[in-house]
Amino acid sequence: MKWERINEKLSILADAAKYDVSCASSGSKRTNDNKGLGNASNSGICHAYTEDGRCVSLLKILLTNHCIYDCAYCVSRKSNDIKRAAFTVQEVVDLTISFYRRNYIEGLFLSSGIFSNADYTMERLVLIAKTLRTEHRFNGYIHLKAIPGASPELLKEAGLYADRLSVNLEMPTEQGLKLLAPDKKREDMIHPMKYLEGAIKENREEKKRFRKTPLFAPAGQSTQMVVGATQETDLQVLFTADHFYNKMSMRRVYYSGYVPISTDSRLPAIGTPVPMIRENRLYQADWLMRFYGFKVQELISPAEPLLDLEIDPKLAWALRNLHLFPVDINKADLAMIKRIPGIGVTSALKIVAARRFSALTWDHLKKFGLAMNRAKYFITCKTDGETHKDHEAHRIRQFILSEGHSKYQPTFSPQLTLF
Repeated sequence: MKWERINEKLSILADAAKYDVSCASSGSKRTNDNKGLGNASNSGICHAYTEDGRCVSLLKILLTNHCIYDCAYCVSRKSNDIKRAAFTVQEVVDLTISFYRRNYIEGLFLSSGIFSNADYTMERLVLIAKTLRTEHRFNGYIHLKAIPGASPELLKEAGLYADRLSVNLEMPTEQGLKLLAPDKKREDMIHPMKYLEGAIKENREEKKRFRKTPLFAPAGQSTQMVVGATQETDLQVLFTADHFYNKMSMRRVYYSGYVPISTDSRLPAIGTPVPMIRENRLYQADWLMRFYGFKVQELISPAEPLLDLEIDPKLAWALRNLHLFPVDINKADLAMIKRIPGIGVTSALKIVAARRFSALTWDHLKKFGLAMNRAKYFITCKTDGETHKDHEAHRIRQFILSEGHSKYQPTFSPQLTLF
């Protein structure tokens, strides 16, 4: 009977947790010492594909879907007529250990609705992580939600047991939050982010001086925004993300396309979810900002505040800046090579390394993993027989689309891959 009830809770609370997409991990080096249980390696643990193609998993649940707030976009809001459930601390610990021993999971992603107040809820999240670490010597990956409004003391304790902490920003703008979650305050989300940023930096510095300093959130912090529940443009969304990357040292910003779940005049109509391709384009733009050196204003502008849904942001940028192309692949610097459509970071590094030994030809380039169907329009090399320099932007766009409707996809699942 006990396990039947726990299975029922698991069904309810695992389903409620699916709306939180910020479950990737990285950077943790929590090793297994003294015959403990589990191990969080550099590649990270979650429902994701690692860079080497390995699929890993974690238990992703809410502690409870009871909540004191009535956020219009949230399935767990207090006014929603749904079945409610709550785990005890010991039930989450037992589930995690039981699933791990059966090789179902490699870690835990734990979020929660708000029971009665932020501290009351955060205490229980921390106690679960603490019990796993200290009593069961669990060294697998743990990602905890930091509850907005929780005390710094609880956040500090959480960082000692969790690999990653995250505070959901929820809406891209303060105006959007006021519209859909009037009971919440933006500063309640910003304060814990600032605290965690400072605590993480302080821990890294202390770790340099004292090797035995305890780890504090070794995989950093992340956040998530709901996209499409309000009228924010992609320009506003990306400027918000850029702010948190630069000002809060955020490891990841996640974009969750709103899925209409209720009838509310403030929300999009049921049956009109945010197109998945919009979410994907935001992740591609995010990737370009973090790893390719692009600025937000290069990818999108006030004149055109929405990303092109037909082609990826990198190709769109190149077509707007044809005066910079074609690029001589044997002379251009690494930064410019990374901006060529069809060339990723790894391929760009291979090109720069290989051309030190001989001038590169088209045959060489085809061996480096380039997406030649698009790169060929933007580069020249030693044997320039295939140059497409004279094509206009609209013709290149049509050529590429005709070969496959925006074939280019990032080499990652944007919501789930580990970095």
